[in-house]
Amino acid sequence: MAVECENLHKRFYSSPDKKKRKDSARSALVHILRRERKTIHAVDGVSFSVPRGECFGIVGPNGSGKSTLIRIMATLIIPDEGRVSVFGHDVMRDPLAVRRFINRVSVEASFFKKLSAWENLAYAARLYGVPMKHARARVDSIMTQMGFDTSRMDRSLSDLSRGMQQKVAIARALLTSPSLLLLDEPTTGLDPVSKEQVQEFVENVQEQHDATILLTTHDMEEADRVCNRVAVIDQGKFVTLDTPKNLKALVPGDKQASLKDVFFHLTGTTMAQREKEKEE
Repeated sequence: MAVECENLHKRFYSSPDKKKRKDSARSALVHILRRERKTIHAVDGVSFSVPRGECFGIVGPNGSGKSTLIRIMATLIIPDEGRVSVFGHDVMRDPLAVRRFINRVSVEASFFKKLSAWENLAYAARLYGVPMKHARARVDSIMTQMGFDTSRMDRSLSDLSRGMQQKVAIARALLTSPSLLLLDEPTTGLDPVSKEQVQEFVENVQEQHDATILLTTHDMEEADRVCNRVAVIDQGKFVTLDTPKNLKALVPGDKQASLKDVFFHLTGTTMAQREKEKEE
């Protein structure tokens, strides 16, 4: 198995909303002494496995626990309970070994914004130990497949659009041909054309390089298109897990059901309502 996750839990703690406390020195002191904390169950007893070569999707609304799962697998967060292994290596006991197999693309990809796209990628290549000649050829191939005009490679990142920056992030992640590619909402904020190009490239990576891909998204159509299996996560729990075809068959009496319909059917609410609840 590429990924094995067993009874995973991750909790975060936060102070109660200040708006709900009296704005006084006395109430603030009482709050500190009592150590009042709100427990957030970001991941709540999740178990699943991903075989080699599969594109596994995790879909759900914002705040449902998708990114927390990815960060645990990427050895960026330590779980409170449970076990996660990547190609047989435990993410807590052997994080260095895990990092040799993975690379991650997230919606908040970090760059040196004043440096050019190529300078950022060259820096990454040196960190990964990739020869410059090989790195340049690989970068040009990846960017061309995603519809990126390589004449813009010498422009600073700050001068590139959000979609172009995300394509640079994907190229950076693929410099080392990772065995497990962790894609954390990679197309969020992209225009329809860029989103289509990135989705096509993800499909090509899986087919041509036999890579295992774990994709988180709140775009149900995207998951339906590129994923072999999809897990629906809601409030830190997996509600269901199956192929897109089988999931859509869960909606009674609707032969044209989408994964979005599946989510509404299983949770009994809409994503907009969930977002409103979180704000309140």
